[in-house]
Amino acid sequence: AAILQHHQIELPEDQIATLEVYRRTLWQWNEKLNLTRHLSLKKFVERDIIDSLTIEPFLEPGERVLDVGTGGGVPGMVLAIVRPDLSMTLSESVAKRAVAATDIVQAVGIEAKVVHRRAEELLADASFDSLTIRAVARLRKLLLWFEPHWDAIGQVLVIKGPAWVEERKEARQAGLLQHLDLRVLTDYPLVGTNSRSVLLRIRPKH
Repeated sequence: AAILQHHQIELPEDQIATLEVYRRTLWQWNEKLNLTRHLSLKKFVERDIIDSLTIEPFLEPGERVLDVGTGGGVPGMVLAIVRPDLSMTLSESVAKRAVAATDIVQAVGIEAKVVHRRAEELLADASFDSLTIRAVARLRKLLLWFEPHWDAIGQVLVIKGPAWVEERKEARQAGLLQHLDLRVLTDYPLVGTNSRSVLLRIRPKH
């Protein structure tokens, strides 16, 4: 709570308590599986919470959200905690991580569905208002995965570091951005470094 306050993040007490249960369960699982490198309260807030809360304002009430490659649950589980109105699906293609994610969701008591499948397989059968992505793959690879599925995607919200400009160039050269609109929604300091993170929104051109 003190670190959240330091960063001027205001959340209801019950959500802070739930985030603490999430953090503890995630770190317990991390002793068996490599799910996170952010193993101090400071890093947990400055990376995981801040990244997730940066996405939150760009999700409409009641949206169907797919968290791609959820791993330890950032940003999907954090968003499910602070935005219980969202219909959250967490996709994870690695079986052990999907088991961990399912256990964390149950321990934390959040409304989120964990699916042990690749995101693009899910998109063949279902549509989502938003996809959320952090630390999964370079833009070129992401856009190759999603290229056949844009009719099932409202928008993709992806957190990237300073290399995003180079990644956009790669994707453009591969012809993957021709029919897409890519915008920087916001950028913010990567705490403790001279770098900045960005939140990108990618969606089909209308």
